[in-house]
Amino acid sequence: MFGFKEYVCVMQLHKSVDERRLLEVIKEFIGKIYQKPPVRSSVKRALRIRTIYYIDVLEVNHPYVLMRIGCEHGTYMRKLCYDIGLVLGVGAHMRELRRTRTGPFNEDKNLVTLHQLSEALYAYRELGDESMLRKVIMPIEYAISHLKKVVIRDTAVEAIAHGANLMMPGILRFHDSIRKGDLVAILTLKGELVALGKALVSSKEMAELSKGMAIKTDRVVIPKGLYPRAWKRKGEGK
Repeated sequence: MFGFKEYVCVMQLHKSVDERRLLEVIKEFIGKIYQKPPVRSSVKRALRIRTIYYIDVLEVNHPYVLMRIGCEHGTYMRKLCYDIGLVLGVGAHMRELRRTRTGPFNEDKNLVTLHQLSEALYAYRELGDESMLRKVIMPIEYAISHLKKVVIRDTAVEAIAHGANLMMPGILRFHDSIRKGDLVAILTLKGELVALGKALVSSKEMAELSKGMAIKTDRVVIPKGLYPRAWKRKGEGK
């Protein structure tokens, strides 16, 4: 869901290198790179392609290099540091790591401590004041603000809540830049998040087709029973 990540990372070099050479090598890792997850990881150690969008070198104080890195999800920073050291020929490892952004969430706008959350919950339960709670808990729709969206008919909501895929007749509006394979957010007319799904057709095809499957439902968010059921079970209506 959150395809973009940003980290602030401290890389420790094992030997001193010329700073100009260091910057040149780091620049080589911007773009698509091959990366095999490290031994201590929760995924299969298979070679895969990941995208590094930017690497900003904030400070060099040998043997430490402070970097801000924007990357695709599933990119391992400790492996990135190791590979940079390998290319430099001196060796390197990750010394410290802090994630500063995930999708639309970042430290500047969305960072909340557990203490703040506890205070907000106390104010709501004991004083009936929900103002603090509204500041620290954001609606689920904010989490998908970066995704392309499809708005559906009320009559299609309950079927998707039960796990059905989205068919063409259920669609009312959609972003005009959806590509086949994109992760999209399915919304009600009120802007409520119904589900996440994989687009099986592009926006152009959605505009031209009148039937068939448009989106394969991946994760349902909306509870069952909020919208009327528009289909009949076997034996009903007789």
